[in-house]
Amino acid sequence: GVNHPQHYNYGRYEAIDIIGDAGLNEGFCLGNTLKYILRSKHKDDELEDLKKAQWYLNYWINILEERKSI
Repeated sequence: GVNHPQHYNYGRYEAIDIIGDAGLNEGFCLGNTLKYILRSKHKDDELEDLKKAQWYLNYWINILEERKSI
């Protein structure tokens, strides 16, 4: 699945949480969004990569929305 795959965890922490704590979420999320969109046509499971792109974009959008509501 696209949400929280086990191989993205390091111990009890997800890599994306550690990246966020380092203040690098924007580049990470937008970079992964672009990566998955660009490679989707070259993969056997195009839909899976587009869903991954969507997940990263939604993750970043949610962060921006949370910041706006503070």
